[in-house]
Amino acid sequence: MKVFLAGVGGMLGEALYRVLRTEHELFCTDLEKRTDWLVQSDFRDFKDYESKVSAFEPSILMHIGAHTSLEYCERNADDAYRTNTLSVEHAATLAQVHGIPLVYISTAGIFDGAKDYYDDWDQPGPMGVYGRSKYLGEILVQNRVDRHYIFRAGWMMGGGPELDKKFINKLMKQLAAGTKTLHVVDDKLGTPTYTVDFARNLNAVVKTPYYGLYNMVCGGHTGRLEVAQELVKLLGLDSEVEVKAVSSDHFANEYYAPRPACERLVNYKLDLRGLNLMRDWKVSLSHYLSDYYQEYVAPFAPNFVPMENEF
Repeated sequence: MKVFLAGVGGMLGEALYRVLRTEHELFCTDLEKRTDWLVQSDFRDFKDYESKVSAFEPSILMHIGAHTSLEYCERNADDAYRTNTLSVEHAATLAQVHGIPLVYISTAGIFDGAKDYYDDWDQPGPMGVYGRSKYLGEILVQNRVDRHYIFRAGWMMGGGPELDKKFINKLMKQLAAGTKTLHVVDDKLGTPTYTVDFARNLNAVVKTPYYGLYNMVCGGHTGRLEVAQELVKLLGLDSEVEVKAVSSDHFANEYYAPRPACERLVNYKLDLRGLNLMRDWKVSLSHYLSDYYQEYVAPFAPNFVPMENEF
């Protein structure tokens, strides 16, 4: 396929590029030209977006980029809606005009946390600007694009030290700085999602005519505390580093945006269709460390035993 990837300069975009380039012809854009395979483009600018899509003539459009910091979205609601919602209207218009399928990436963060887990058909109830801006994107795509794939991710891990702005790399930075105590919340539950696994599963689904909305997260239900404990264990630091449980109030000043207590997803539709390729989160975490962090962890985790590199 000829695949147009919009907004792929981040951790998920890097994985999509690595996976999709082996099979497809790609045109990759982002707000900043961070690397040579990216073309500078702002998908909030409809004329810019339209001109590049028209010139490339893709067979599928993948709209990837978004503001994912909940605090940023709360502080900058206008920019959050322009980036996470209005740009999706642009993508939907272009997909319809060009008669091609649209891929949209959504999030477990659109739920209110009242349930123990959420399947593909549970009703969203976003709690803040970020969740609402992403859920509105889902509604737009479903209502305006005849052929679409919506994929909901959980707690993303991917991209390595340079691109990962999420939980794993925040812990890694603390460990690299020599901390011997990690303070981790024990009241937030969710499902990790390794970007490489996500990209591989996405690639498998978009080659089918099974359009629609899919939860797509790693297997296994967990929480922030268990993920941190597993990370320390995999690095061989469990005898040196204490993972101390705290409540979310411990980080209330830093992480003040509303967050659901539970955003665990289950890949029910992928299971029903026999298309669930997502691995257990512990396996994926081990592969993530091996693929992206071997050199980074060498100075502070000499006992780390990497798995066979996948790339």
